[in-house]
Parts: sequence; C-alpha cells; structure tokens
Amino acid sequence: MPDTPTVTARGPISRPTPLRQAVYEALTELIVNGSLTPGQHLVEADLAESLGVSRQPVREALQRLRTAGWVDLRPSQGAFVHSPTAEECAQLLSVRALLETHSARGAAQHATSRDLARLWELQQAGLRALAAGDARAVVEANAALHGHITRLSRNAVLAELIPQVDRRVRWYYMPIARPRGKDAWNEHARIIEAIGEGAADRAEELMRRHTRNTTDFYCRQIAAVAGRGD
Repeated sequence: MPDTPTVTARGPISRPTPLRQAVYEALTELIVNGSLTPGQHLVEADLAESLGVSRQPVREALQRLRTAGWVDLRPSQGAFVHSPTAEECAQLLSVRALLETHSARGAAQHATSRDLARLWELQQAGLRALAAGDARAVVEANAALHGHITRLSRNAVLAELIPQVDRRVRWYYMPIARPRGKDAWNEHARIIEAIGEGAADRAEELMRRHTRNTTDFYCRQIAAVAGRGD
C-alpha cells in the first residue's frame, strides 16, 4: 500500500477576493460610516458606476445585505438602507454591555503602565476628533478605545465575540457621536482611571453605566426622529 503523501504547509493560499465579496464589504462600510444613510434609496446603476463594477455584483451584494439586516428590499420600490429601530439598538447594545463590562474588569486586573499609556493616547485621539467635529473620526476612536480595553482583558473569548457586534455598534453610534461625545469621553476617562488603579469592580460598574447611557441616548434620538415624522 503506497504511503500517504505528506503535505507541507506553506502559509495561507493567496487568492483574489471575489468581486461580489469586495462589493458587499464596500457597501457595508459605506453604510457603517454614514456615507449611505438610513432610509436612503440604493439604485443599482448608481452604485455600480460609483464602485466601477457591473450591476450584477451590486445586485448580489444587495441581496446579502438584506439577509444581514443592512438593507431593506421593498417590492416595486427597490433597495433602501435599513433604518435601525430602538428595539434593535437596545438588543444589540445590551449584548455589547455584557461583553464590555467583563472586558473592563479584566483590563483593570491585567493592564500594565504601558497599556494604560496607550489608553490615554486613544482617549486624546477621541477628544481631538470631537473638537474637530469629525463624527467618523470620533466613531473610529471610540471603537479603537473599546477594542483596546477588550484586548487588555486577556480574554480570548471576549476578543473573538466583541468584533462580531463592533461594526453594527459603529453604525448605531455614528448619528450620536457628536451630541453624545462630551459625556461619552468624560465617561471613558473615568473608566481608564479605574483600570489604571486596578479597581476591577469600579471599572466594571463604570463601563456598565457608560454602555447604558449610550443605549438610552440612542433610543431617545430614535424616538425624537419618529416623533417628528422624519
């Protein structure tokens, strides 16, 4: 019986990203960063021209975006960017709160002085973006700060789970990044201080309040828009 050939690993196989996947990722990021806004009509021909592709991969991407909850397809009307509801927001951010309170506790238990210095650098980046009125930069800085706290928790499961909700959290956070900004970054500072002091219980509680405040603020914004009939 011939020997089974041995396969020597040479690293990941390099292959080009399928066009439909690239279009899907591009459209998702345009929604997340606010270039395509909730309720906006998505015209296949316009999107194809903007992305420099044919209409077919755009059509396929829109179907995937509908399945993922980023886009609504309305009969006889076409595709529209999904408008998140208060209930959707509350559900997602409640999950995020559970994960991130554990992250804050872990970070307080494990962070080094170098880790703490990096947190303050990310805090300053957020404050600069806020002062410049750059909502996208504020959102990215917010994600970077929260992501670093997760890494400092030294919890591999948390590090795997949180990125699964991060993109949608960034999407929800975009419209409130500036009006919520000052309070949010003041709360960040208190969380960083607690982490630096190794105060795990306090860091956890401060993160719980922070995520609850963000959820409440977003839901009030949703209710205000609905009340205006926008």
